[in-house]
Amino acid sequence: MESFKANWGWFLAWGILLVIAGILALIDAAFATLVSVFFLGILLLAGGIVGIINSFSFWWGKWRGFVLHFLLAILYIIAGVVLMHQPIAGAVWLTLLLGIFYLILGCSRIIYFSTVKALRWGWGLTNGIISLLIGILILFSWPSSSFYIIGLFIGIDLIFWGWSYIMSSLAARKWAGA
Repeated sequence: MESFKANWGWFLAWGILLVIAGILALIDAAFATLVSVFFLGILLLAGGIVGIINSFSFWWGKWRGFVLHFLLAILYIIAGVVLMHQPIAGAVWLTLLLGIFYLILGCSRIIYFSTVKALRWGWGLTNGIISLLIGILILFSWPSSSFYIIGLFIGIDLIFWGWSYIMSSLAARKWAGA
């Protein structure tokens, strides 16, 4: 906590940069979608390379473990290369998966919170309904939503993430007496 108080200005700057990045992502959500899909491809490619190295360095000689890890690493590499070379097609399929995810998540939350009824369960139920609606909206507008939905979500997330840094750094500044 002391380190956070002492460096509140850096956290404030980071928060401001995140908010600016979020606003830029919202201004051109299609570009943000393509960049994020391409970056995901890079991460999958890197993960696949590390997986192959891991397969030979740790799993070699353990036949079932080696084959499983090696094939999974190859799958990561293929997915990474495909996303890097075909980011539009990748965005289309990732958006479909995102819509299905929100549909399942919303239904799960609605079922859970309407049966468990824990303390303040209405908020969880509301969250489930919103998640379900997001899934329905994505799927009904798919595939055209593929060109902006990922960038839109990233932009919104960056704005809220940056805002949380800004608010935390201002609180830390107050606690530090600056």
